[in-house]
Amino acid sequence: MTIERGRPTIRGARGIGRRGLLASAGAGVLAGALGLGGCAGGASAGGTPTIRFYEQKREVIAYFDKLLRRFEKERPGIRVVHDDTDAIAPQFVRDAPADVGCFNDNLELARYIERGVLCDLSDRPAARRIPARIARLAERYATYPGRTCVLPYSLAAAGVIYNKRIFAKYRLPVPTTWDEFVDVCEELRKAGVTPIYATDGLDTWTIWQGLFDYSVGSLVDPPAFFDRLDRQGTDIGPDSPVSFQKDFAVPMERARTITKYYNEDASTRSYADGNLAFGRERAAMYFQGPWALTQIATVNPHLDIGTFALPVTNRAADRKARVNIDLCLWIPTGSHRRDEACELVDFLMQPGIIDAYNRDNLAYGVTDDAPPASDPRLTGLQHYVDAGAFYPGAGTFIPTSIPLGNYLQSAIATGNFEAMLKQLDSDWRRLAIRSSTAIR
Repeated sequence: MTIERGRPTIRGARGIGRRGLLASAGAGVLAGALGLGGCAGGASAGGTPTIRFYEQKREVIAYFDKLLRRFEKERPGIRVVHDDTDAIAPQFVRDAPADVGCFNDNLELARYIERGVLCDLSDRPAARRIPARIARLAERYATYPGRTCVLPYSLAAAGVIYNKRIFAKYRLPVPTTWDEFVDVCEELRKAGVTPIYATDGLDTWTIWQGLFDYSVGSLVDPPAFFDRLDRQGTDIGPDSPVSFQKDFAVPMERARTITKYYNEDASTRSYADGNLAFGRERAAMYFQGPWALTQIATVNPHLDIGTFALPVTNRAADRKARVNIDLCLWIPTGSHRRDEACELVDFLMQPGIIDAYNRDNLAYGVTDDAPPASDPRLTGLQHYVDAGAFYPGAGTFIPTSIPLGNYLQSAIATGNFEAMLKQLDSDWRRLAIRSSTAIR
C-alpha cells in the first residue's frame, strides 16, 4: 500500500516547503550532493564488493530478497545485503545511505532529489524504455537540473472496485458519466443493496485517497493547481485567482452526493472492515486501489470483481484514474559501490524481472515494452495507464500538518464541505505566511 502524504511539497508548494527543507539538510547530506551526479564510472571502493539494497515496502521484501540472490548467482563476486532500516533520513544525514534504493515516489523522496544527492541515471539502458507519460509522472514532486534521479519501477492505479455479479444481477452498466453513476447508485439502493462501502472511522487515509482524490482528479489537475497555489503566495481565499474554495467547490459537491450512498456505519469502520465486508458482498462498490485486492481475495478468492475510473463529469472522455509510482529505483551520490549499484539497477530493470514483479504484485508496467495487465481485476484501468489519462492524488500534495482526513470526517458527518475548503485555504495561507516570514 503506497498512499503517501507527508511533508510540504517540493514541486507542488515551493513557497511552503523548499527553503525549509534545504535549510534542514545536514552537513553529511550536502557533502553527498557534491559527489558526481552520474552513475556509470562512479567511485568503487576496494575489498569485497558488498552493496546495500533498501526496499521500503515491507510486504515485498521477501520477493526482492529472492531477486537479490539470483543477482548474486548471475554476477559472482558481488554480495548484496538487504537494508532493513525503518527510515532513510538518518542514513543520508550520516552520509551512509544504502547503495540502491527502491522507494515510493513521494514527498519524502522529493527532498533527496532536489538536494542533488541522487545520481543521474539517464545513461542506464532502461531509461530509454520509460515512456514520456511515466517520466513526467515521476517528476511531479521534484527534479534536479540535468539529472534523471529515479527510474520508475511499478505503477499503482486506483479506481472504483465493483462486484460484477451484483452489477449483472440488476443489469447495471459500468457508468461512464456522473449521471450514470448516480443512476447506478439509486438503482442499487432501491434494490436494497449498499451502493458503496466506506471506511471513514479509523483509517482516515481511506477517505482522502478515495472520496477526496477521486472526486477532484478528473475535474482539477492536482499538480498544476498546487503549483499555481504556491506561486500565489499568501493571497489565498474565495476571491483569489486560485483557492480550495473556488477550484474544489464542484468536486466536493460531487463528494457530498457520493456519501449519500455509503453504508450507514461508515463512520465506525476501518480499512480491514472494508476489505472483509466487500469480500462478503455487502456492497456493490468500494473506493480502493489494487493494494486491497489481495486482502479481499483472502475473504473470497472466487469473487468476480473489476475496476473502473470514477466519472465525475458528464463527458465520458474526461474520466481519469488515480495513480502513483509505487516503486522507483535510485542510487545516492554517496554510494561507495556505484558501479556495482548500477549493475544491480540494470538487472532489476530487465524486462523479465520488472514485468514479473508487476504481474505478481498487481501493478502496472512502466516501460514502453511492458505487457498490459492480464489480471481481470486490473484490466479496467489499463486503458487509462496506456493513454496517460491519469492524475496523482490531490491529497498527496497536502502536508500532514494539515489534518485532511479529520476535516473530511467532519465534512461527511455534517455535510458541510464548504467549511472544510475554507479551512484548507486558511491552513495553506498560514503555512505560506510562516514560510515567507522564515525567509525574511
